[in-house]
Amino acid sequence: MKSSHSLMIVLLALLATACSTREEKKEDPLRGTEIIPVKVMSLQKENLKAVIHTSGLFTTDDETMLAFKTGGVIGKIYVKEGDAIRKGQLLASLHLTEIEAQVAQARLGYEKARRDFQRVENLYRDSVATLEQFQNAKTGMEVAAQQLEAVNFNRSYSEIRALGNGFVLRKLANEGQVIASGTQVFQTNGAGQGKWMLRAGVSDREWAQIGLGDKATITTDALPNQVLDATVTRKSEGADGMNGSFAIELTIKTSKGLASGLYGNAIILASAQQPVWKIPYAALLDGDAQSGYVFVTADGKTAQKVPVVVGAIEKDEVIIVGGLEDAQKIIVSGSAYLRDQSAISVIQ
Repeated sequence: MKSSHSLMIVLLALLATACSTREEKKEDPLRGTEIIPVKVMSLQKENLKAVIHTSGLFTTDDETMLAFKTGGVIGKIYVKEGDAIRKGQLLASLHLTEIEAQVAQARLGYEKARRDFQRVENLYRDSVATLEQFQNAKTGMEVAAQQLEAVNFNRSYSEIRALGNGFVLRKLANEGQVIASGTQVFQTNGAGQGKWMLRAGVSDREWAQIGLGDKATITTDALPNQVLDATVTRKSEGADGMNGSFAIELTIKTSKGLASGLYGNAIILASAQQPVWKIPYAALLDGDAQSGYVFVTADGKTAQKVPVVVGAIEKDEVIIVGGLEDAQKIIVSGSAYLRDQSAISVIQ
């Protein structure tokens, strides 16, 4: 009798424990799932000027690839990479044996055509040659003159001269090399003129926000602790076929210590305003510099997973620029335990 009484006490204790555990989980009686306690925050939209982060390479607006007009064998190269050059300076020349032969041949052809024309002209005046013969001889002389002019033009471009003051960035050929017409030999720029810029790529959304004349700041590891002021001076009207980005150019006001090809980071204060939402770090899940997702709720009972576009990650908060247009409240605590359409209870 005594053991039966003890067994009854144990069973009652187990039943009470089971009921207590079931009550603590707070299961949703309709869904049969656990209700997760969360904290929420009301969302407020703000209109701010877009701040765009991008990167690119330093260059100049007069960077040029130089080549020979005619093909041949490179006879002499007079400069090396990094050399300073001045306008009109001779940089390279071809062996001229072949081109000089073409010039001599054209000159002889012109002289013969001119003699033939003078002979026919005299006969025409004496009514011995016909008008057709006179006109044909004149045309032949004019064609020969044009051919001589063309080969003289090619002769002048059998050497490469600097287009302006600057520097040799790259030397792409060597003496004795057989080179085709138009093959690049030098890359030069006008670094001596101080016309430096940062050429960078942006997305289509950022391109639409940027306007000509927008201010920017640029930093580079080559100039530590220095910030370069710049202005947006050009926007491309088409996307790059290789990576799909849109090119912009930021002209720099001061350019001491720069070199072509250096890497730079730019922050552009765009003139166009955009709607943004500021949320705590804890509300953003799987976030990076451009994307992530958050949980929002419309009725305070169900969590909805929403992808968002990250505009910037600041010291105390994250700036969201897209994805929250239709949301009113965002879950800021308890998100790690949620899935899409999870049941929630809001903790005040």
